[in-house]
Amino acid sequence: MSNEDYLKDISEIKHLMNKSSRFISLSGLSGILAGIYALIGASVAFWLVNTYSDGVLFIFHGWVFWTCMAVLMLIALLSALTGVILTVRKAKKNDEKIWDSSSRRLLLNFLIPLLVGGIYCLIILDQGRYGQTGGLMLIFYGLALVSASKYSLGDIRYLGYIQIILGLIASYYPGYGFWLWVIGFGIMHIVYGTWMHFKYDRKL
Repeated sequence: MSNEDYLKDISEIKHLMNKSSRFISLSGLSGILAGIYALIGASVAFWLVNTYSDGVLFIFHGWVFWTCMAVLMLIALLSALTGVILTVRKAKKNDEKIWDSSSRRLLLNFLIPLLVGGIYCLIILDQGRYGQTGGLMLIFYGLALVSASKYSLGDIRYLGYIQIILGLIASYYPGYGFWLWVIGFGIMHIVYGTWMHFKYDRKL
């Protein structure tokens, strides 16, 4: 066998090993749409706060606060549904199993930091420390991405690192937490999703 044949065989073996141990059907387009949802939701929250509130106490103890929370939950729900739908479609296109040991490990390692972070953010909100929530959301989301990257496309760990860094900055400068949240969940999702779409999805 020639060197080219050996390299081809090694490449195929590596691909099969990755396919058996990692869930690689994540969609870049879902990242783009999640970023768009986040930007739209942030715009709605910003408009509500600036139009109907004249102070922090009013914002976080009235209907404006609960409306903003509902918008946040809607963003999370739409992003999750979009991710599931597009991932299922891509997995079928790749002839890959949707629910196997790889996808279970991916989901478990992603959800544990995310759920812990969500519960902690609720505790912080209940204690009235609202300025810290933006940074905490970014940090725990970043940790979830880094944890899940071991069982999926390794590239998502870079998005996780960026989210963690933005979260730490937001924790140090809580006055900029909203805008850093917009950058992390909005702009960076669009940038990451676009990169992943052209790197992986367009090859299919």
